[in-house]
Amino acid sequence: MDPARKRKVRLVVALSVAVLLAVGLVYTSFSASTEARQPSELLTANPGDTYDLTGKVVPDSIDHQGEELLFRVQDRDGDQSVPVTYTGTVPDPFRDGREVIVTGSMQDGTFAGQRDTLITKCPSKFTED
Repeated sequence: MDPARKRKVRLVVALSVAVLLAVGLVYTSFSASTEARQPSELLTANPGDTYDLTGKVVPDSIDHQGEELLFRVQDRDGDQSVPVTYTGTVPDPFRDGREVIVTGSMQDGTFAGQRDTLITKCPSKFTED
């Protein structure tokens, strides 16, 4: 086989492998994601299924009990709220009124957050905190 043909074959094989890897990466990233829901949407969620809970921390609801953090998260419009239990690292900006995302599942009417999954969204500098 001549050298020019070998280069073309190698290029086609390398590009094919790159495309397959890219497709695999995209598939894995989409299949591993969880659906983000607000508290009002979790009221009808299947117990035991994993979700990303998103919403605002209800003012005066934060309570530390040993290593466990208890708080409530409400919809962005403030209609519904759900109690949350969480253990793990708590981000520095976590406080009343901040928007958070935590991964976990509903258990007996309480959202049980998975360890070290709490994320606090930074407030916009263009809105009131």
